[in-house]
Amino acid sequence: MKKILAQIKQYKKDTILTPFYAMLEVVMEVLLPYIMAMIIDKGIEKNDMKAVGLYGGLMAGAAVVSLFSGIMSGVHGARASTGFACNLREEIYRKIQTFSFGNIDKFSTAGLVTRMTTDVTNIQNAFQMCIRIAVRAPFMLISSMVMSFLVSPRMSSMFLVALLVLAVALSLVVRFAMKTFSAAFQKYDELNSSVQENVSAIRVVKAYVREDYEKLKFRKASGNLYNMFVKAESIVALNNPVMMFVSYSAIIAISWLGAHMIVGGTLTTGELTSLFSYIFSAFISLMMLSFIFVMISMSTASIKRISEVLDEEPDLSDKADTIKEMKDGSIDFEHVDFAYFKGENKEVLHDIDLHIKSGETIGIIGPTGSGKTSLVNLISRLYDVTSGSVKVGGVDVRDYDMEFLRNNVSVVLQKNVLFSGTIIDNLRWGNEDATEEECIEACKSACADEFIERMPDKYNSRIERGGANVSGGQKQRLCIARALMKSPKVLILDDSTSAVDTATDAKIKQAFAERIPGTTKIIIAQRISSVEKADRILVIEEGRITGIGTHEELLKTSETYADIYSSQAGGGGDFDRPENADGKAVSIRKEGV
Repeated sequence: MKKILAQIKQYKKDTILTPFYAMLEVVMEVLLPYIMAMIIDKGIEKNDMKAVGLYGGLMAGAAVVSLFSGIMSGVHGARASTGFACNLREEIYRKIQTFSFGNIDKFSTAGLVTRMTTDVTNIQNAFQMCIRIAVRAPFMLISSMVMSFLVSPRMSSMFLVALLVLAVALSLVVRFAMKTFSAAFQKYDELNSSVQENVSAIRVVKAYVREDYEKLKFRKASGNLYNMFVKAESIVALNNPVMMFVSYSAIIAISWLGAHMIVGGTLTTGELTSLFSYIFSAFISLMMLSFIFVMISMSTASIKRISEVLDEEPDLSDKADTIKEMKDGSIDFEHVDFAYFKGENKEVLHDIDLHIKSGETIGIIGPTGSGKTSLVNLISRLYDVTSGSVKVGGVDVRDYDMEFLRNNVSVVLQKNVLFSGTIIDNLRWGNEDATEEECIEACKSACADEFIERMPDKYNSRIERGGANVSGGQKQRLCIARALMKSPKVLILDDSTSAVDTATDAKIKQAFAERIPGTTKIIIAQRISSVEKADRILVIEEGRITGIGTHEELLKTSETYADIYSSQAGGGGDFDRPENADGKAVSIRKEGV
């Protein structure tokens, strides 16, 4: 809660002025019935028009001050609450940017979106209610009680009994409503998750004609949310009839007793009129307080969920004295074990001992889920090892400044992502100061210039969000070019040419050999044709290196590698490996490729 309230920041003045003006408004409103009683008792009943004019002027003045105070309270309250919400969203977003992959794995994407939208809005509304209504309502309640006792203690005693009965009834309503609202807000994640999954995978949904299934899934999530809120709102709806019943019962009793007191001369008509005003003000204030409790209960779950994000400490952080110099692209894995979740005995890498020379090209191949991506993620310190160490340029990656390390170890991740903007804009994610010539050179190395030159606006052509208007192979080549913009000492391609035909794949590898010979290149692939020209190839199975050597060596020493090669070559799946008349795979290779 302390971290959340700290986001008030520059809106402290508005936060203080809002309740100040709210209390001033209440003071003026409380004076109005008292002045009205004076007009009736000292002016109208005594036919004293001078008194009517005098008290009427005071009443008009109090009304103007009340109106002005109400407006100012609303303005400052809106400014404070919206500013507070803005700061809170920015703080959550800033915090998420510090998270490692391990931290992000704890929260779903839909959950984080819900926290930054629905949950922040709930807290914003509760905050505005607290600084405005939560000050106004109890102050009005107390002031009305005080004024009613000053007018008639006997009549106010009946009023106080009715108020206590109403308070008990409303507290029971609020108690049950709070539980239901807390459960209802847990359903928002399910709804947002359904929407996000459907929209992000809309092409797959349409390709498999699963629209009806997705509609049914969304209707179920939406229906659960609907049912929970209907239940909660039904409980809250009892507030109004309970209040009406108690308040009208009190008014009937007070009217009956008041009439007898007026006849007996112990109460004036003006005093009875003012009592009715104070009764209504007190009852409405009490009802407003019940709504505040409901709003706070709704926001309590949101506060807890946002606090989870703000209290989350990044798994990875820089040391006090970090290194910002890398001598070369050599990589050393020294007896590395790794598990995604610490404390769980589910290691995905076991005793990895590997040494890669600077400028070497390493291919990695293995079954799905064998730990290939986990291995390369440790090089750029997207995760930390469980035990052992990973060194780049002879220095433990944990000793480097993380920003410096990741600028020198460029990774093209398994899931390629482009952002809305021009091609140049996307390329400059690798180097924001890059010239157009440098961007073109990188695209040539990635064989992306071929299709860019055919586009109407060439390098100024617009890329839609996520790269929706380019093919999978084009997206992969742009992502490779973006990684090359960093001029890294280590380049990691995590299955980043899977959507590229083998002829283009071979051209990319040839370009790497010619243009970045000093860069250490690690290539994860499913096709042996993508890695067979590598200096060394690793075979990984169940988190262990089971084979290492050249293509020819592994065909002799690794049964797994030989089986993969045999299945791919025999199937004739590669574009540059057509079958001859005997049905055997023939390798077609241009000189230098």
